[in-house]
Amino acid sequence: MRLATIRTPHGTRAVRLENRDGHDVLVDLGYDDLGAYLAADPTAGAPSADAAGAATYDVEGADFAPVVPNPSKVICVGHNYTNHIKEMGRELPTHPTLFPKFADTLIGANDDIVKPPETDALDWEVELVIVIGRPVRRATETEAEAAIAGFTVMNDISVRDWQFRTIEWTQGKIWDSSTPVGPWLVTPDELPGGVRPALTVTTTVDDRLMQSDNTATLLFDPVHLVRYVSTITRLNPGDLIATGTPAGVGHARDPQIYLLGGETVTTTIEGIGACTNRIVKQ
Repeated sequence: MRLATIRTPHGTRAVRLENRDGHDVLVDLGYDDLGAYLAADPTAGAPSADAAGAATYDVEGADFAPVVPNPSKVICVGHNYTNHIKEMGRELPTHPTLFPKFADTLIGANDDIVKPPETDALDWEVELVIVIGRPVRRATETEAEAAIAGFTVMNDISVRDWQFRTIEWTQGKIWDSSTPVGPWLVTPDELPGGVRPALTVTTTVDDRLMQSDNTATLLFDPVHLVRYVSTITRLNPGDLIATGTPAGVGHARDPQIYLLGGETVTTTIEGIGACTNRIVKQ
């Protein structure tokens, strides 16, 4: 099942992709966004809206909002692909490296990314994102698996010169309206590997391939991450856990490559979809 949050003239709406009479349509689920839908229906598999009588929207031209516009928390994982850890010159971690984002950082999958004038070191990071579907704390493995409503795509845009001002990364990761996430939440039953998916992830900048890896090589898989994070803090429906980025970021290249403005960046995950964003100068 594919779910999304779209913008309409009457506000955002939670929708499900359906094929009707050979045509794809977006069916209104009766909630303002997927966060509200998941909170009301934590199974994520039995929409409470009457699909037969629900409003529908065209897929073509749909204006995708962040897949969950207002999660209670966004937890990001650093150093979770072996090749990326090596390119950044670090040792393999024994525990997940965590940092937060805020809802104010999130934008839609096709929105422009405005380059902050304060940086000359704007970078890309494709990431598989776990979407939490039910409340969970100190999860067992079985509880962690059941808590995963599905997966989506994030481009964890990073302001590298601010990120590395100190040994703590957060200030380079939380810039306002900088982080595309979406367009779809895809449920685990549609993905090879289910809650531990094996999916190709890529980033292109103006059609030049910059990142390519597979989520099967994650050091800490999604179930492990839900267990680990839920030990620290409760996870609520709609919360996001970004699982880290593979090798190929601009900062680690020689010479380094950064986003200057005018580029189109596409972060794609097999079986889920893509964020395609134009970099514009403020």
